[in-house]
Amino acid sequence: MVYQLTSESALLTPVTVGATAAANRIFMAPLTRQRAQADGTPSDLQVEHYRQRAGAGLIITEATHVSATAGGAYLNTPGIHTDRHQQRWAEVAEAVHGEGGKIFVQIWHVGRVAHPLIPGGEHPVAPSAIAAEGSAHTPEGSKPLVTPRALETDEIAGIVDSFRTAARRAVDAGLDGVEIHAANGYLLHEFLGDDSNQRTDAYGGSPANRARIVVETVQAVVDEIGADRVGIRLSPGHQANGMNEADPVTVYQELLRTLADIPLAYVHLLIEPDDPTLATLRSEITSPVVINTGFVIESDFAQLESLVANGTADAVSVGRWFISNPDLVERLRTGVELTAPDQSTFYSPGAKGYTDYPTLVGQSA
Repeated sequence: MVYQLTSESALLTPVTVGATAAANRIFMAPLTRQRAQADGTPSDLQVEHYRQRAGAGLIITEATHVSATAGGAYLNTPGIHTDRHQQRWAEVAEAVHGEGGKIFVQIWHVGRVAHPLIPGGEHPVAPSAIAAEGSAHTPEGSKPLVTPRALETDEIAGIVDSFRTAARRAVDAGLDGVEIHAANGYLLHEFLGDDSNQRTDAYGGSPANRARIVVETVQAVVDEIGADRVGIRLSPGHQANGMNEADPVTVYQELLRTLADIPLAYVHLLIEPDDPTLATLRSEITSPVVINTGFVIESDFAQLESLVANGTADAVSVGRWFISNPDLVERLRTGVELTAPDQSTFYSPGAKGYTDYPTLVGQSA
């Protein structure tokens, strides 16, 4: 595939998101790649992987668990809750900044998608004791997801605090900010969902109650590191990990209206451009908007240009094309053919399909 941006393209113009000045509006989407060490410490490969992709306007890292019990959905995913994790994330930040890039870490609790056979998933928790559809790839092979334990009301403050402390570690490590993961069927999204949240306390029932933990998490993180270093990822109506929201609008309107007075760095939406929900929710957002259109449409860079040019988005995030094109922005700028990603290596260990894709200046980055 070849696509060339003109020098006047909206995607190539700088944009400021909170405290971060991005050189262009093509952000790297968060991508779980399972290359961390067994204890969640980022590996040398991850340091190099992110360094290679520093040409993105902003790198948003793979989802990173906020506590020892917040992971457990996939093997070899990173954490940011120990000194060892923080030290290695500092190396990632230094590598990216050394190439002139900017980087936020996406902070994450997997909720009911955890499995007891995966470290961190010993006791999956969720808003309600409702199992997600699907299976997990465990050390013993594919296993059905289990029924989680519903969180007690007095446990929720601890969940919120784990996001706060992870954000503090991220900023202390030199990362430019954090993205709170409230999407894709993981814990915070599970609270938002009218299907996955059947609680009768202050965190269930009404849209305001279902949004409460997300609001509290955002506020705690903002109080810790400043609103201008905080983004949030939402996926209204997205049926990932067994989510099936009957009303994908009302709770997000409530959430966004409640967050409207907080000058977040950005709001990151996973949504299709032709989804009528987009226009409804876009009007509620007061912070810069980043849009990710999913796995297929992101290859249509003309559409991504249009989203920024017409003001629907302030930036777009691209996933798969950044996997196989470390210098994606430069390739789009010069009209050089894009390398197709090798899906067989998305989650395999090692450098193949991770740090060995060619760049314009050589056979490997």
